[in-house]
This record gives sequence, C-alpha cells and structure tokens, in this order.
Amino acid sequence: MKNPILLSIIVTVMLIGAAAIFSNKTYRVERIISATPEEIWAVLMDTAAYGEWNPVFVKVEGSYAAGGTVLNTFKDPSGKLFDVTNKVEALEPNRLLRQKGGFTGVLTFDHQWLLEQAEGGTKVIQYEIDRGIYVWFWDDSWIVPKYTEVLQALEREVARRK
Repeated sequence: MKNPILLSIIVTVMLIGAAAIFSNKTYRVERIISATPEEIWAVLMDTAAYGEWNPVFVKVEGSYAAGGTVLNTFKDPSGKLFDVTNKVEALEPNRLLRQKGGFTGVLTFDHQWLLEQAEGGTKVIQYEIDRGIYVWFWDDSWIVPKYTEVLQALEREVARRK
C-alpha cells in the first residue's frame, strides 16, 4: 500500500478491534446454601420478587425462558440504576441460567448462575465474563463484593421461604 497514513489507520483500527474482542475480565463467587437446587431455583426464577431480596439486580422484567429476553435493572455501588437487556442463552432447570448482553467490541457480558449438589446443600456460583475495550477503563472492583452480597441475600431469601 502506497499511502502510509491509510495503512496506519487500518492497522490501528484492526489492533483496537482485536483488543476489544479479546480483552476480558472474569468474576466468580460461590457459596454453599443449605437448601436443595429446586428451592434455590424457585427463588431465582421468581423475577417479580427480585426487588424484595436482591441488592444488585433490583428489578427483573420478564420471565426466564431459553431464547427469551429479560430486562434487568441493576444498582451500582453509588446507588445509580442501570437497565440492561439480556438474552437468555441457556436454561437448565435447577442447574443453569446463562444470560448475555451488551455491545460487541465495547462491553459484553456472559453471566451465569450455576447450581451444583454439594455436601451440606447446594453450591451456588455466579460466574461472569465481561469482554470489550471498555473493560480497560472501568472500575470493576465492586463486582465480586456485590455478587457476594447477592449470594448472601439469596441464602436469606431461600431460608425465609422454607
């Protein structure tokens, strides 16, 4: 190519695009809850009640169904509310809820609830991978502590419903 400026622009765009696609951050929190997977699943699927117990996902509009779309309202540590549309990628009752959303290249998320039989109850795991160029710039230090709070709140709600 004879135009070095155009070549520089193309290379820069390609590098930024590759960085956006391949940049990611992973979060994982888990807790053993003294309950059956069915009892925990019932709370997770009761979208109308999220505002009563969940300190992060304070509102869920819609119901979880494979291939469906759900609108989650989440609260960040400052108290600001954000609406995020999720596509339900996978739903295996009493075992897995997987949701994806975001803007490719900028910021996408792949959030999963996993339930596994464990001694003393059920291991509940929140696992998330965020991808995109925005992961370089945002303060994500609040995610693991807040997701830990969510699991503690889930445990209290499951116990309350027993």
